[in-house]
Amino acid sequence: MSGVVAAVLAAYGTHLLYTSLVLRWRGIGPGPARPRPQTRERPRPADWLAQAGLGHVGLTEFASVIVSVFVLGVVLALALFGALVPAVAGGVFAASFPIAAYRRRRTARRAVAQDSWPRLIEELRILTSSVGRSIPQALFQVGASGPEELRPAFAAAQREWLLTTDFERSLSVLRDQLADPTCDATCETLLIANELGGTDVDRRLADLAEDRRQDARYRKDARANQAGVRFARRFVLLVPLGMAAAGLSVGNGRSAYQTPLGQMAVMTALALVAACWLWAGRMLRLPEEQRVFTR
Repeated sequence: MSGVVAAVLAAYGTHLLYTSLVLRWRGIGPGPARPRPQTRERPRPADWLAQAGLGHVGLTEFASVIVSVFVLGVVLALALFGALVPAVAGGVFAASFPIAAYRRRRTARRAVAQDSWPRLIEELRILTSSVGRSIPQALFQVGASGPEELRPAFAAAQREWLLTTDFERSLSVLRDQLADPTCDATCETLLIANELGGTDVDRRLADLAEDRRQDARYRKDARANQAGVRFARRFVLLVPLGMAAAGLSVGNGRSAYQTPLGQMAVMTALALVAACWLWAGRMLRLPEEQRVFTR
């Protein structure tokens, strides 16, 4: 076993030397370090849940789901391998499923918002300039006819407006419900136009709509180019699990999992699968816009 560990460390050291000298990569990670802005505001946990449409779910409830899935994964892995260490690793692996489902829901919801905001801003521009509607009335009318995923946030903002007639508080409700950068910029533009007036709101909304339209087009093209790679990434995840299950019916497969060497092999395999999955996800991740004008 010590020889295997030494071989793995030597291979990884060779990888680091080659990538450092030939590819000019820095750091000890398996891939190149991504440059990060010096001043980057990290999203709050509440914003992450709101972006997935789970603003009504508390962090405690979400953590409880993860713990429950972890326990279920431990039980299933214990029945499969018959050993504690692989069972704990299987529980950790299973606990990642709610997080992965949340990320998928958040990505899909943000994609819908990115595709819809150019049209919503254009409708806002038409209603406030050509039709002559007031800014609050135009905003809530546009939200009522918007995508299904965004309507609850607009409805909550409209209720706040009907109760208080405070447009700033209504926009704050909309921002908190959506936690979207385009929503922040649009709300700030509408707030300034509503408080100060002026005739340039039409031009500002037109420029914002065009900017969001180009951004949505670029992101859609990037996701289309990555579609095949993402499918392969999900498919490859099933191969090691299928091989592990098939090993139970070959010879003394289940008892082999209970030996120290078998447990070490299972742990190593699970760690490699998780590392490759996270590495591939990092390489496929598109840059995310940061929220602006947050309060």
